[in-house]
Amino acid sequence: MQLYNKILLGLVLGVVAGFVANYLDLNWLIAFLVAIQPIGTAWIRLITMIVVPLVVASLLVGTVSLGDLRKLGRIGGKTLIYYMSTTAIAVTIGLVVSNVIKPGSGIDEGTRDSLAADFAGQAQASMTMAAEKPSTVEILLDMIPRNPVQAAAEMDLLALIVFTVIFGAALTLIETPKKEAVVSFFDGINQTCMVMIDWIMKLAPYAVFALIAAIVAQFGFDLLRSLLLYSFVVVLGLMMHATFTYGGALRILAGLNPFTFFKRVRNAQIIAFSTSSSNATLPVTMETAEEEVGVSNEVASFVLPLGATINMDGTALYQAVAVMFIAQIYGIDLTIADQLVVVLTATLASVGAAGVPSAGIITLIIVLNSIGLGEFVQGGIALILGVDRILDMIRTAVNVTGDITASAVIARSEGEALVPRPVDHPITMAAG
Repeated sequence: MQLYNKILLGLVLGVVAGFVANYLDLNWLIAFLVAIQPIGTAWIRLITMIVVPLVVASLLVGTVSLGDLRKLGRIGGKTLIYYMSTTAIAVTIGLVVSNVIKPGSGIDEGTRDSLAADFAGQAQASMTMAAEKPSTVEILLDMIPRNPVQAAAEMDLLALIVFTVIFGAALTLIETPKKEAVVSFFDGINQTCMVMIDWIMKLAPYAVFALIAAIVAQFGFDLLRSLLLYSFVVVLGLMMHATFTYGGALRILAGLNPFTFFKRVRNAQIIAFSTSSSNATLPVTMETAEEEVGVSNEVASFVLPLGATINMDGTALYQAVAVMFIAQIYGIDLTIADQLVVVLTATLASVGAAGVPSAGIITLIIVLNSIGLGEFVQGGIALILGVDRILDMIRTAVNVTGDITASAVIARSEGEALVPRPVDHPITMAAG
């Protein structure tokens, strides 16, 4: 059985086991599933520990391999324009779907107040974290690390990317023998990380089972049922964005068959769904783009780490739907001008969203405040927290899909042929 089928099987079995435990109220099974959750957590840590050396090594080698600093600037400019454009499209889709379906119009006041009360504590914690979020100027300044080692230790990927690109650009200008020595060292690190990824991925089916089963066993589907229409609108918007925006970009800009593409990148999608973290999925994302899609290392090593940091299409779309949902349940009509502000703010706020679970909740508070819904923040956030974990998993999968799509589009714009790896590559062979 191929690895992606094993991962998918682990996902399905995890959902079934968690649902049975929760629905039948089997406390012993719930306790067991919660007890094995650390297996999944340990696996996430194994993947995460590769992120920093992989990003530094692959990005440095990719930057030097570009050779021409003008080419680096060209790729960087195209990447930023592409990411910001797709994010704005995602927000617009979220607003359109919310205006048509109106997910917040059918919830009565009693249900609204009950849900808000259940998650009031978590909402207050999110508001506290949002209050501590740095300003736009501080975010821009923090992109320049005072200590690159500290940035690496704190997993501050954006600052680490800035330092690595500058270092790589400077490396292209020194004497060839010395340059080749440095590049050879980091290329060795990059290749070693790829071997480690293959090892770790063999544990993925068991880790995915442990993660999903524990989540479903603890929370069940009651909350999802209570907010079913809201959840449906978010998922519908995400699927529309993946199908039409990414599918169109793949067909028109990259010259690829979207169905074949989505099939080849499912490893990364499933891992993103299971971990709810673009950063944790990054090693798998990079290998998938290079081996399954045929993107060169020099493009993948620049576009994908940047995407895991600033490209949050799924998060931005979810924020648009959440804002409309909260406004509708409180009977507030948002004007066209208000919704344009949502497009702008959600696009910019998603750039600052960390690639970690539930980071979108923090940036959602900023978007709500931008259109004068500050007084409804705590109640509104409390309403959607119940289903946020499930939706976070889906939107992270969309984010990662968008990152790989971007790498294919940029690679094609640079004249790359996008020839994928042979079918018998270890990443898709049966484990063991």
